This record gives sequence, C-alpha cells and structure tokens, in this order.
Amino acid sequence: AGGAVRIGVTGVPGAGKSTFIEAIGNMVVSLRHKLAVLAIDPSSERSGGSILGDKTRMESICNNPSVFVRPSPSAGSLGGVARKTRETIVLCEAAGFDVVFIETVGVGQSETAVQISGAGDELQGIKRGIMEMADLMVITKADGENIHKAELAQTQFQGALRLFPMPESGWRPKVYTSSAVAKTGLEEVWKGVEEYLDHIQKNGYFQHNRNRQNKYWMYESINEVLRNSFYRDPAVEARIGEYEKRVLEDKISSFIAAKELLDIYFKDTRTLE
Repeated sequence: AGGAVRIGVTGVPGAGKSTFIEAIGNMVVSLRHKLAVLAIDPSSERSGGSILGDKTRMESICNNPSVFVRPSPSAGSLGGVARKTRETIVLCEAAGFDVVFIETVGVGQSETAVQISGAGDELQGIKRGIMEMADLMVITKADGENIHKAELAQTQFQGALRLFPMPESGWRPKVYTSSAVAKTGLEEVWKGVEEYLDHIQKNGYFQHNRNRQNKYWMYESINEVLRNSFYRDPAVEARIGEYEKRVLEDKISSFIAAKELLDIYFKDTRTLE
C-alpha cells in the first residue's frame, strides 16, 4: 500500500464529476490499470442518510472486473471527504488497485468553489483556495454549443494561475478541456496526470507529500480517539446535557462550560486510573 496514484476529483454539484470519472476510468482500465473509485455522497443534515447512487451513474465501469466502485456517506465530515476514506484507500492499494479516484462531495461557497463553464460569473471559479490546491484543472462538458464557453473558461483559469507563486511541488498546474460524452480531451488529461507524477517522483515531492499525509493522519487518528473517549465518558455523558441547557439559557458561557466539562473528564479519567 502507498504506491498507487491517488486522484481527488472535486467540483460544484452538476459539473459532471461522476460522468468524467466513468469516461476517463474506462480509458485508464484500457491501459491495463486496476481502478478503484471511492465516491463520497453528501449525508442529509436532517435524516443523516445518503442516496449512494454513484454506481447507477457509472454503469459502464461497475461490471468491469478491474474496477471497484464504492460510494460512502460523508456523515458530516468536512472537506468533502468521508473520515474513513483514508483507510479504504490503503485497503484498495493493498488489494492491488494502482489508480484510486476519490470523488468528493461537490464543493460549495462554504468550502472552496470552482466554476461550471458558462455559469455567468467568471470570477466565481477564481477562488484562491481551490486554485492553490489543484494540480490539474479540467473544464468538463466541452462539447456542442458549450465548446466556446469551455475554451473561454480555460483561458481565464490559465491566466489566473500565472498570478500565483510556484507551488511547493514545483509544478505549474495546467488547464484542460474535455467531454465525457464526445470522449474528447481524456487522453490529454491522463497524459497530464502522468507528466505530473513523473515530475514529482523525480524531484522527491511525491514521497514528501505521502510522508506528510501519514503524519497528518496519525494526529487525526489521535484526535478522533480522544474525541470519542470524551463523549463516551460516563461522567461527561451524565452532565453534558445539563451544561448544554445552561449555555442555551445564557446562564454560563460556552468557554466555561467546555472547561468544566473537560475538568470533569480529566478528573474521571484520573479516578479510573
């Protein structure tokens, strides 16, 4: 595990992420790769449920023995990627899948936004966060009457990218146009992925980034265990409702409530020891 190509695919809802992944996925498999697609579906804020319908949107690759498609609920995880996706990626790599696509929940204004070509607001897509994070940008749906709009969006993104300092990877992100329906631009996009991988493997950034990810997930794992330990502590469970009520009634500040609950937790933990 750890040597696969991991590609996160993000974009606003309706940008065509699933359709794009299916189209380029078929091409990737034809190049004798084993492909895993981990699709993150948004969970309902009300019911907590997810539709998990990505398999119906990727019908042509779901039955391919070289492809594994797994939709998972976001379960309220921020950043568009479910908390357990990390472990699933490692499992897929250990099972022999050498290319892993992670299709995130569509990003929105609350996170980092990207643009649907022809959406009307040219500056909508030029948000610093997503521009600095992306290694490749693909303007999808570049077919029919939308070709001119897609090319215009491509030019705007390329111009905006030149304004940013060189990324840590030493790779200047490139912008492509593609159409999953017309099957155009897909080979160019995958060639761009291969060029990027070749570049960062030669300069050592690939391993540097993997090491940084491993360190990040070590701390994330610690944080999750500590969080679960706190909320499942019997002494905290017995008092947290009372403190919540007092905060809502403005009888105590949220900071003092948090401190006192933590004091209860640490006292109870020491008692158990």
